[in-house]
Amino acid sequence: MTLCFIVLLIAPLVAVAGALLIRRPRIAEYLNLVASITVFAAAVPLPFLVQTPLFFWHDYLFMDAFGCWVALCTAVVYLLASIYAVGYMRLLNEDNKLPGFYALFAGFAWTMLLAVFVNNIGMFWIAIELTTLVSTFLVGFERAAESIEAAWKYIIVVSAGITLALLGTVLLYWGGSLILGPSYDMTWQVLREVAPQMNPVLLKLGFLLVLAGYGTKVGLAPMHTWLPDAHSEGPTPVSAMLSGALLNTAMLGIVRFLAIVDAANIGSLPHTTLVVLGIFSVFIGTLFIVRQEGVKRLMAYSSVEHMGILALGFGFGGVLGIAGALYHMLNHSLNKSLMFFGAGNSMRRYGTKEMPAIRRVLHEFPVSGLLWLAGAVAITGAPPFGLFLSEFSILRAGFAGQNLWAAIVTLTLLIIIFIGFLRHFAAMYFGRRPEATPQGAIASAWCVVPMWLALVPLLIMGLWWPDGLMRVFDGIAHQLIGPRL
Repeated sequence: MTLCFIVLLIAPLVAVAGALLIRRPRIAEYLNLVASITVFAAAVPLPFLVQTPLFFWHDYLFMDAFGCWVALCTAVVYLLASIYAVGYMRLLNEDNKLPGFYALFAGFAWTMLLAVFVNNIGMFWIAIELTTLVSTFLVGFERAAESIEAAWKYIIVVSAGITLALLGTVLLYWGGSLILGPSYDMTWQVLREVAPQMNPVLLKLGFLLVLAGYGTKVGLAPMHTWLPDAHSEGPTPVSAMLSGALLNTAMLGIVRFLAIVDAANIGSLPHTTLVVLGIFSVFIGTLFIVRQEGVKRLMAYSSVEHMGILALGFGFGGVLGIAGALYHMLNHSLNKSLMFFGAGNSMRRYGTKEMPAIRRVLHEFPVSGLLWLAGAVAITGAPPFGLFLSEFSILRAGFAGQNLWAAIVTLTLLIIIFIGFLRHFAAMYFGRRPEATPQGAIASAWCVVPMWLALVPLLIMGLWWPDGLMRVFDGIAHQLIGPRL
């Protein structure tokens, strides 16, 4: 486990150093690809092996099952996006910029992997800010006016939110200092142990600020305003990483802080607030999905919706709610990667991001078009794919607890999203032929293989929920809920 942990954090840094030192595009892309394969291989066994937390580097870093699970989701997206990037980035015909791109890409993966293993609330804030700084350059990588504007909007909005998270962190530190003295280890476990003795007002206010701050990074409405622009204007591999990996990383922070306030048993406010933000995010996602015309913006608002569903799962709580949310993390990471890859292929072929100009997709690229269509059915939560099981589990947790109203509203919105989302795809696949024949590049195998690698596990996990995963989820749920279970 220690070797896997070291490899997980070292491999992306080797790719960064190699890309910057050698400065050759083909070597840079393969270094990044090897790093992603290595990270994936190291991350796969960890959630199943780590039963109790392991500490490293004077307890500043640690491995627990929750962090390992989020790291696995990140590693999955990093691998899929790295394969896709080989084919996609070559189409830009800007080989001189590729070493810098892959250095940033591997660095982005490293910052997310680092964040999930940080064992200090102050260092977690620094790690999340690092993800913002690195990914900003990736969002604006193509240097078009729209991508530069999206990058500026991203860093300004997210940094403003992260500032609120810093203020919440300071309040929680202050609350702990009243018990432990002015100097103490700000680890997750220490704060959780001292939470029952802390001032309830400081705890509630600190959590609400943290929720608003990291909720901005997650893309929870109404703090989501950066997300549609950043996801739609960045290169497609970057969009997949932002949606499928970064949002999970920020959600991990919210859940860890939620476990701290839960330990104090200060009432239902934290969970209720998370549920309300989840409902509002699904609602906003519904409104914009139904009326959307940009293909990548459609995927972006789908991310807002699914982060709302994640918030509902953790807000509902209990073993079932948490297990459903954890399963949803992986399913969404796979599914959203698939959807952005399909969007990238269609954009390159048709030369546009606007869905009204994308028609007869299956005629232009039958294989990847069929995979994209299957992904569209899956992303709406329809059976027999993994998102159906995870969303069903979350809704069951809502119906079984004191959040019946939230479960009913969510189910209603999900039905509307199913109709609206697939209506867009019906038009793109079966609408009238475009007046001009598309002249763009047809996706290479590099751009199709990762779509298969995403869809097949989605189908398997929709038909079969492995017992091993349930044991992992049950262990994580017990660690998060603690003795109150």
